[in-house]
Amino acid sequence: MGISTSDKPFLERVADAKQDHFMQAAVAKAQDAQFIKRTRARREMGHWNDWRDLAEQIRQHTLKYLPDYLEMFADNVEKRGGHVFFAQTETEARDFIRELVLAKQAHKVVKSKSMVTNEIELDQTLTALPDVEVLESDLAEFILQEDNWDEPTHIVFPTLHKNRDQIQAEFKKLGYQGDNEPAHMARFVRGYLRNYFMQADFGITGCNFAIADQGMINLDTNEGNADITMAMPKTQVVVMGMERIVPSMKEAEVLDNMLARSAVGQKLTTYCTFAGPKVAGEVDGPDDFWVVILDNGRSRALGTEFEPILQCIRCGACLNVCPIYRHIGGKGYGSIYPGPVGKVLSPILGGYDQFEELPYACSLCAACTETCPVKIPLHELIRKHRIVEMDEKHLDHSMTNLILKMVGVGTGSPALFGTAMKMAHSGAAPFSKPMGKNDVQGMYEGGKINHLPKAAPKLVHGWADLRDIPMPPKSKDNFRHWYQNHHPIEPAPAVKAKEEKADD
Repeated sequence: MGISTSDKPFLERVADAKQDHFMQAAVAKAQDAQFIKRTRARREMGHWNDWRDLAEQIRQHTLKYLPDYLEMFADNVEKRGGHVFFAQTETEARDFIRELVLAKQAHKVVKSKSMVTNEIELDQTLTALPDVEVLESDLAEFILQEDNWDEPTHIVFPTLHKNRDQIQAEFKKLGYQGDNEPAHMARFVRGYLRNYFMQADFGITGCNFAIADQGMINLDTNEGNADITMAMPKTQVVVMGMERIVPSMKEAEVLDNMLARSAVGQKLTTYCTFAGPKVAGEVDGPDDFWVVILDNGRSRALGTEFEPILQCIRCGACLNVCPIYRHIGGKGYGSIYPGPVGKVLSPILGGYDQFEELPYACSLCAACTETCPVKIPLHELIRKHRIVEMDEKHLDHSMTNLILKMVGVGTGSPALFGTAMKMAHSGAAPFSKPMGKNDVQGMYEGGKINHLPKAAPKLVHGWADLRDIPMPPKSKDNFRHWYQNHHPIEPAPAVKAKEEKADD
């Protein structure tokens, strides 16, 4: 399935999400809370938009010289005693890591949170191996794993859709006998995970940023699980998207600040770690260090109008302001990359045939673009996907084009448009109802359209079923009629005198 998380059609996923009222309330609460924390943390930096300009310049510079920085990084990793494997596809990456686990005769694999390992379905691959156990060490990912590998709903807060009772039920399967207090459950799972860490012989992490001139990786976490994943096992594999690289430490410092303040509203995450192969004199760390650098469709965006999406630092800020995400959550998108970033990235990585609906799950309000710390024009890229789908790939096989052509003919003809204006009120009357007491005053005095026959085109239902549409005014009350019969009001004497003086 690749980056896809569901076989259900888009509208069915959305319908399921609309029934999950706890998820909707949790997402709304998180968005509101993060708005306050994010705003406060950004203001502490001062000149936030200047920092955004700098972060954008860093990411654009790196993408411009991406092959050079990747080569520099690979050379420096090898100079430090590590190894680099370039994977063009998810299959290459997945198979390489699988063979490495077998070659090392590993039995207990521990992973830290990583979007890119989800992208290549690494968990499913490794759990299918005989005598190999896999454990997600991030608390949220661990909860999803215990719940039969449930889908995440957010790229930063994967279990946002779960309540404490659901989590307690999963922990009871592991022998937990306490209540649903988060502190008590966290204490229990800490001991459970620590016991596994002590036995792990193979560690896998993601990578926030790779430092090209040092051959080191940068990881940001709030639990320290990634640090232990790197420190304890004898073999470590880092899996990173090829765009997640910076020239040096000073650029990583800027982006770490932007990431933490945008993702969780903190100055820095609790653990901001730079690491690589174990060197002489160090007690902890891997004896065998590998970095798997993944393309998997990312290069298709290079040099195109979609290249800016590769600037993304996976902070999730765009999800936290998106009104669509607020209503359908992460599962509605059917991709491991939900929200605005997913609407742009998923069709690039997974193809339009698989994710053609996602660019339309957007109001184009541009809130995502406004909040992005690296200034990705997300709403513009979403609109460009729509253009590609409609004008280049002709993916719309519905009656939409025919309907829009008919609208174009009608609005382009004064006679037809005038007739439609005269008939609009009487034609819509069978589908309207009077204004209710909770309706906005001034909008629905003439009633509103709220139900249509099933035979009506899908495009029309898409608008009317989810919106209160004011009834068209009667012909004698519409703007065209008013304009034809309008007589200018004589200006006040003072205004008239001023205008005459100006004419002189």
